[in-house]
Amino acid sequence: MSEPVHTGLEMTPSSENTLGILYLVATPIGNLKDISLRALDILSSVACIAAEDTRHTRKLLSHHGISSELISYREMNHSSASMQIMKYLYQGKDVALVSDAGTPAISDPGQALVATVRHEGFSVVPIPGACAAISALAASGLPTDRFLFMGFLPRKKGALAKLLEELRTEPGTLVFYESPKRILATLKNLRDGLGPRKAVVVRELTKIHETFDSGTLPELVRRYKGVTKGEITLLVQGAKDQAPKVKSPLDDLVAALRSTNAMSAAQVASLLSSTLDIDRKQVYRLASEFSIDQEDTGNEK
Repeated sequence: MSEPVHTGLEMTPSSENTLGILYLVATPIGNLKDISLRALDILSSVACIAAEDTRHTRKLLSHHGISSELISYREMNHSSASMQIMKYLYQGKDVALVSDAGTPAISDPGQALVATVRHEGFSVVPIPGACAAISALAASGLPTDRFLFMGFLPRKKGALAKLLEELRTEPGTLVFYESPKRILATLKNLRDGLGPRKAVVVRELTKIHETFDSGTLPELVRRYKGVTKGEITLLVQGAKDQAPKVKSPLDDLVAALRSTNAMSAAQVASLLSSTLDIDRKQVYRLASEFSIDQEDTGNEK
């Protein structure tokens, strides 16, 4: 049986004789109002909802008057829960996966379920919504054009040291999740491993006591001396490229030709490209970086 084809239009639960769909439904990360109308429609119509913590999810469903069947899906029961979910899907019944908060499968046990379901040929449809990493990044004031989401840092010292060494040269903003009990230790590790970079500790997103605490890593270490309350997203500025440009033999050759013989960039490009296996435009661009007394007449781009 082939995988259902989706048009991108509003999707409804599967009819009889078709495969079911696994919906990844984003749920609020704090404020219960942060859930989409589409998410509520899906949660109301699926055959069952797989939740990381059924007690937590039941509160959300009760708040919105939803009475769909609720089953447990966690890392520890992945095998048995996956079989139960697959049974629904083979019967043509749709299933929704939710995490305790935010988008399922992002630093979440749901990733393994998604891989299993896709491997079996079923459709997985995301229902977008809240995501702590993206929400915190957008409002942090740190660069957003490039970022690297790391989830929770390793607990073992060796693995942590290796990862921090890899991150030292990463130019994108770094995004982590952390528990309130470990935030001070994590800030110290990042300070020691990455240096005095700018960082933002985001607590209690979308809740009454939401805070964005900005400063350098050493400054934040001094502020967070005791146990902190609330869910935390931590953002750290990426590495700045301050390494000096390394000259090549070609740089020196171009500079010598232009200064000693007062050759134009176009003349240097013609000479070197005709005698050496070097691209003419590459040489021209390099030669144009060196100033000379006479004006260039070349017009290469």
